[in-house]
Amino acid sequence: MTHWVVEQAFGSHPKSLGIIIVRDLPASYASQREKLLKFAYKFAKLDESIREKYTNPASNYSFGWSHGKEIMNGKPDVLKGSYYANPIVDAPTVSQKEKDAHPEYYGNNISGPDPDQKGVEGFKNAFKDLGQFVFRVGCELAVACQPFGTVILSLTSIGSSCVVTALAHFSDTSISLPNLISTSQTTKARLLHYFPPASGDAEPSGDEPVDSWCGFHLDHSMLTGLCSAMYLQEGDGFEPVVIPSPSAASGLYIRTRGGDLIKVSIPPDCLAFQTGEALEIATGGKLRATPHCVRVGDNLNAQNISRETFALFMQPNTDQHLSLSETFGQFSQKVFQEHYKKSR
Repeated sequence: MTHWVVEQAFGSHPKSLGIIIVRDLPASYASQREKLLKFAYKFAKLDESIREKYTNPASNYSFGWSHGKEIMNGKPDVLKGSYYANPIVDAPTVSQKEKDAHPEYYGNNISGPDPDQKGVEGFKNAFKDLGQFVFRVGCELAVACQPFGTVILSLTSIGSSCVVTALAHFSDTSISLPNLISTSQTTKARLLHYFPPASGDAEPSGDEPVDSWCGFHLDHSMLTGLCSAMYLQEGDGFEPVVIPSPSAASGLYIRTRGGDLIKVSIPPDCLAFQTGEALEIATGGKLRATPHCVRVGDNLNAQNISRETFALFMQPNTDQHLSLSETFGQFSQKVFQEHYKKSR
């Protein structure tokens, strides 16, 4: 992938979309994606008492099942349910101090339901297999982003003198972007189930907000890997049926650097990657975070159709500085407090 492609996708130019599509993936990816996304549907169909066994309040619901805990558009988000886990590291080796300060990243990795949980047998392996694959592709993309991590100089006045502090943002290979991501213990995957819209929630297409299924937001990762969404309809028994998108308006939307609203269509056999706030801070704004949301669409027959997808958030360890004054952990705490309204 060339420097020009990364700059066109992730840079600050008004036409930059903030997203890259990765094609020519191994043939095995398609089956991995379908298998896991169907598990999202099946897990959400389990009785609530079973789903609640896999929640983790101590981590701000950042491991295991989460539904209605996150604040989106000013209210609890009950439109989607999420299953969070780290597909790369099961037992972090950071200090106890870091674990206590950042349970959202170093807490108990509930990497899947019990192996014998009826209806979702094989969930854990499917989650890890797809997560590790997206992670490997993301690490390769990080290499292409490396040239944007140039040295940033900060001038700090101290009395009559001026001290020049060089932040070797990724210019030193020991703290390169690929190294920060590949050695991190904070990688987090999110399997998402968007519940079918309730029959009373349908709005005329002209009245429906563009972020009706998921509000506009920025990821706080460095890079986020995304699978193409899958739409499922209840079939015979426990097995859902894959169907086309119920509406041309349904799906992921991003706002370009110039402010245009664009609907993004990720081919089923491809991956997409977008940039998060941590990368924007660490590159001094050379690579910008991508505002995005999800829209239900205007098909009034969509009440029994759900949307499934998978995202992988790649970022450094919590003690890594993004700027002179802030570590990734400090930055993340502000984000979690905003989305979960929890003060430490």
